Amino acid sequence: MSLRPRPTPTKQPSISDAVSVTTNPPISTTSSESEPDTPKSPQLRQPTLSQRAISQTLTSTANLANLLPTGTLLAFQLLTPIFTSNGSCDSATRPMTLILLLLFALWCFVASLTDSVKASDGQVYYGLATTKGLFLFDYPDASGSGLPDLSKYKIRFMDLIHSVLSVFVFGAVALRDKNVVGCFYPMPGHETQEVLNIVPVGIGLICSSLFVVFPTKRHGIGYPLTSGK
Repeated sequence: MSLRPRPTPTKQPSISDAVSVTTNPPISTTSSESEPDTPKSPQLRQPTLSQRAISQTLTSTANLANLLPTGTLLAFQLLTPIFTSNGSCDSATRPMTLILLLLFALWCFVASLTDSVKASDGQVYYGLATTKGLFLFDYPDASGSGLPDLSKYKIRFMDLIHSVLSVFVFGAVALRDKNVVGCFYPMPGHETQEVLNIVPVGIGLICSSLFVVFPTKRHGIGYPLTSGK
């Protein structure tokens, strides 16, 4: 009598396993390997001709302003739009604008002839250089006690040169201002526009070079004081 071997039961897949197999999609290898596209850098726009001209005008004006008394350019930029009606002058505002420019030019001339001294009390006093010496404006002692020798500050030929150069520098700054140009030359011709573009730049370059070659030693009204003063 032979014995039959007992069949081994096979494990049937459960319903949960089947569901998990069907619900989990296969992992795609292409999506993980692909990298996102890097955004392209935006192209820089080249400045137009008018933008370059405005930038050059502002740069040259700022450099020339360093040769003028402190506050001159600020007062000029504040008053010219008012006097010129933003460049639209009429028969009344045009003469007033001309008088304003002459006053600014006179101030630049006179300010170059002023100087400062330090008294024994440590205070700084300003005055105007004359042929005899420095004439102080607000020193309380009429005898001049406590002051250095004021005859050393008398006017010289180089002072007059600096005064004239300051006037030319202010003229160059004024000719680069759109309100002034629009007031006196509302519709300039081609040749006039060329003169207005070239002459101020040439004057500014020459005057700047002369200021470097012949520096001033005065520290008057509107000019910064050094530690030695």
